[in-house]
Amino acid sequence: MLDLHLHNLPTGTICIEDLEIGMTRSISRTFGDREIELFADLSCDRNPVHLDEEYAQETVFQGRVAHGMLTASLLSAVIGEQLPGHGTVYLGQSLKFLAPVRPGDRVTATVSVREIDYPRRRVTLDCLCAVGDTLVLKGEALVLAPSRKFD
Repeated sequence: MLDLHLHNLPTGTICIEDLEIGMTRSISRTFGDREIELFADLSCDRNPVHLDEEYAQETVFQGRVAHGMLTASLLSAVIGEQLPGHGTVYLGQSLKFLAPVRPGDRVTATVSVREIDYPRRRVTLDCLCAVGDTLVLKGEALVLAPSRKFD
């Protein structure tokens, strides 16, 4: 399903000089069978828990689930397009998967600025993904933010 929805527009770049603690941006996307299949092909992860309902029924999930990294990829979209945005360089990412994402679930990924090291241009971001009121993923990212001084 191509129902990409951006919150807190505009997209683009927020340079380190303009970042503030607490700034937040998010994106929502529904992951259907098509997205799961495409991600399986792109990632070469064809684990049947993602693709075969009969197999997945016999697992701890009792049904198919989307790839965890597909869910996490929405965080990359927020970071690369909105906060800080274009020109951002990933330095690290930690993730904890808390609940499954099922085919047809609408995931909202939210990124918030937790810490800013202005001299080194490093920003620590809190990262969350939720399906409705259920938190499905949490973590943090460390990024090198773009700067007007280096344009």
